[in-house]
This record gives sequence, C-alpha cells and structure tokens, in this order.
Amino acid sequence: MELLRFDAQRCTLCNRCIQKCPFGALTMEETGITVNDKCRMCGVCVKVCPQRAIHFEQKARSQDKKDWNGFLIYAEQERGSVHPVALELIGEAKKMAQKVSFEVNCVIVGGKGTAENARKLLDYGVNKVFVYEHPEFEHFRADNYTDAVADCIAQMKPSSVLIGATALGRSLAPRLATRFHTGLTADCTTLDIRENTDMIQIRPAFGGNIMAQILISDSRPQFATVRYRVMDKAEKVDQPFGEIVMRTVTDKMIASSIQVISSEVIEHQKSIEEEDILVVAGRGVKTERDVHMCRALAEALGGQLAFTRPMVENGFGDQAHQIGLSGRTVRPKLIITLGVSGAIQFTACMNQAECIVAVNSDPEAPIFGIAHYCINDDLNEVVPALLNCLKNRKED
Repeated sequence: MELLRFDAQRCTLCNRCIQKCPFGALTMEETGITVNDKCRMCGVCVKVCPQRAIHFEQKARSQDKKDWNGFLIYAEQERGSVHPVALELIGEAKKMAQKVSFEVNCVIVGGKGTAENARKLLDYGVNKVFVYEHPEFEHFRADNYTDAVADCIAQMKPSSVLIGATALGRSLAPRLATRFHTGLTADCTTLDIRENTDMIQIRPAFGGNIMAQILISDSRPQFATVRYRVMDKAEKVDQPFGEIVMRTVTDKMIASSIQVISSEVIEHQKSIEEEDILVVAGRGVKTERDVHMCRALAEALGGQLAFTRPMVENGFGDQAHQIGLSGRTVRPKLIITLGVSGAIQFTACMNQAECIVAVNSDPEAPIFGIAHYCINDDLNEVVPALLNCLKNRKED
C-alpha cells in the first residue's frame, strides 16, 4: 500500500487505528503497523488517530508494465443473458490487442446459468472466460462482486480492464480502481493503445467543449468504462478457440454486508439505446403542442421520441429519454433531430447513427455539420409534411 503513510515519530502504537479499521486492513508487525490489500481507503484510521500520525499520499501505485498483460472485459449479465455492451467491449479490445500482441479475456460473475453464458462469449474470439458462479451471486451486490472480479484481476494481472458504463458497471468500476489504487476513466467514447501498452482513453470534458485524451502511464491495471452502443460489436469467429476457466468461489468472497430481502423483475421497456429509429425534440420545439407533433412523427416511423437536455430541464421529457453527456448515448439506424442546435454535449452521444436527418431554421446550426441530410426550414412546416407523406404511404 503506497497511499497510506505512517509518521513513526508521532505514532505511539496505541492500536486505536487497528481496532477501528472496519476491514481488518491494519496489523501490528515487528516493523510496526502494516497495511494489507484489504484497505479501502475509507479514512477511518486517519480520523481516529489521536496523534495524527496517519495521512494519505495522493499518488497512484506504480507498477512494472511488463508484469501486466492483456485485456480483461467484465461481462455483465442482465435478465439471464450477457449484456450487449460486453460484446462491444470485446470488439474494441480485439482491435487494440492486435497492435500490442495482447490476449482478450473476460470475467463473468453470477448465479445459475453463468457458465452457460460464458460459453457463448467464446464465439466472439476471446482467449479465456473466467467464471465465478455461485447462488450468492444471483443478485448484484457491490461488495462481493468487487471481491470476485478483484480476485481475477489479482491473479491474471491484465494491463487494461474494460467495463460497460451501465448502472451496475458504474458501481463496480470505481470500487475496483480504488482496490488496485489506480486510475479510472469513465464514459469513454474512443479507445486506442500505444506501443508501450498505455491505453488512450478519449472522452468529452469541460462540459463537452473538448475531447480529452487521458493516459494512466505508471499504474496498472488501467480501468475504463464505455457507454453502450458507442462502439462496434465483435463479430463471431468461425472456429472458437478459447476456454472456460471455472474459478473457486470462497466463503470470504461471497460474504456481504448487503442483504437482499426481496427482488422483483420489472417489465422490460425498450430504451432509446435499443431503438433503431429516434426523433429528437430540441430547444426549437417551443410548446406542448409541438412536442405532441414530434411524438406523432416518432410513432408514425415506429420509433421513440427523445429530448435534448434543455427540453428535459424545461419539463418536456425525462432523463430516460435524454440524449447527451448527462443522458444516454444512442446509435440508431435513423435519427431525426427537430430544432436541435447540435452542441458537442449532444452530438458526441449520437453521431454514430447510420443516418442523421437534421431540421433547423438556423442555416449555421452546428448539427448540419454532422447530418447526412439537412433541412433548413421551420419544423412546424416540415413535420406536418412528413406526417402527411407517411400517412399517404400507409394508405397506398
């Protein structure tokens, strides 16, 4: 542990920090108080020390890069199936792995059926899938899932760990990064790798005004989360060559301070990330009547209506249907933006759509810079005309 420092001149060996540590991370040895890998940097020892002999040194742990090799993908499970974001992470990792001769492996944690899902991952050309299957992993609990994945990382020593930026992934990733005292870049939109195995993690920063390139140059492993539908899904291979590695699940690993009292499966509703056709209402949509008109177009096309952040803040939509850095990232086959200016905070989360149609009365609107089809006109003229065309086509 390099982050926790003891001042030997101040420390009186009163044992107070050892007694109060909630994780049992401190022990008394011949050389003095020692910190082990159980430390979670919670700061309790720093607060209870009467001599103020303990402090954090804000420096990531340095590692020899040669000891850390390969990519490890956390394969999340949702409703008994592998979440599609895992396949996108595998695809991106395989592209980078070719540049540095790395393997691409996966780790999967869960209850009954986890090993079966692991075998499906072999179809996408991964080398190994490490499986932690146990009834106690049936429900996601941040503490024991972290213990399981951390066990795999400690044994395999991957250079980079990729996790989907889902609700589960956003809970798991920072805990793992803290466990290994290294860096984490959240919500990456692009990944690349240098010859020295430093992963280039690109994401919008400063409110989306710049695209930052972030490197973790000294510590390992490198952690990154990636939003769903930002990257290309891995293709299946003709002859899978990987293997399943069943990992031992210990009593300590499944011990959790979280108790699941009951659970209920909520009826799945198609999210905008899964939608092939989207209509987006932007600030140019002024009234509730205009919103209804936009929604009618989305329904006529067989898609959903989405919103920009200002529209959500004004009460026209909810965050589940918001596109942007503070909302969702989408990659539909067709997206029609209505009255959307096209700030980078928005475009960074939808510019990978197959076909972008933009309607805006401002000829200088930035959205026209990425749209495949640009309609410089009043949306109140364009949308009724589109609805009329769709109606006539259905009647024909």
